[in-house]
Amino acid sequence: MSITKYTKRTLISALEEIRNLGWIKSHRNANNDGAIGNTLEDLLGIPENNLPLPNAAEWELKTQKRNTSALLTLFHLEPSPRALHIVDYLLLNYGWSHKEAGKKYPENEKSFRQTLSYRQPTLRGFFVDVDDENERIIVKFSPEKIGNEVNDWKNELIKNGKIKYDKDYMPYWGFYDLYHKAGVKLGNCFYIIADVKKEDGEYFFKYSDIMQLSGFSLEKFLLNIKERNIFVDFDARTGHNHGTKFRIIQSSIPLLYDNITRV
Repeated sequence: MSITKYTKRTLISALEEIRNLGWIKSHRNANNDGAIGNTLEDLLGIPENNLPLPNAAEWELKTQKRNTSALLTLFHLEPSPRALHIVDYLLLNYGWSHKEAGKKYPENEKSFRQTLSYRQPTLRGFFVDVDDENERIIVKFSPEKIGNEVNDWKNELIKNGKIKYDKDYMPYWGFYDLYHKAGVKLGNCFYIIADVKKEDGEYFFKYSDIMQLSGFSLEKFLLNIKERNIFVDFDARTGHNHGTKFRIIQSSIPLLYDNITRV
């Protein structure tokens, strides 16, 4: 299978040509962000999640439909301390019965699925904080913020002596680790917003807005966490961790960069 290779300039030209095509039928017969990205990659002749740009800096290709409420995944990064398998610890000690326990999964299947924001506890009392002094983003737990809707879970924590969180197992991400991960994954990015319509049961995309983003800024990344534009998403169940993600509100992506150029 031959792979189309681009320079930054020829990629911009190709994206402009695709934009000028107007409405394009979805290659996946769906209107989600994955279908939008897959269709664009097909049109560019590149494998999924692989943007080959020889003789240029690495560029990430991010696509999303206009006016969506869905969060966009920036990258996956498991928390430290890694040696303690911290997500497994959270699942074992702070997980709750999976909604499919006893149906799709065994009776004892547990879930730890949380979308955490800055200093705003979830129903189960978890949130993220930014420790500027020690250069860490930390997951914290406030049992006093647990909602009445999950009192059975709270009582189980009390019974097991887990209502007071062990600080030695507090998940965190160092600023350096975050900057390295984001710098590799997001240092330079083409961000494309697509309009979507449906006709006769088929979905069509129009790749209307194209932005060239460069100069990823750790300071702006941290600021957008504090402004609750970026979230930390845990998605684990017994025996399978789907990965811990940093996710962002669509319209905030350009706010992470020093340089924004509309194509």
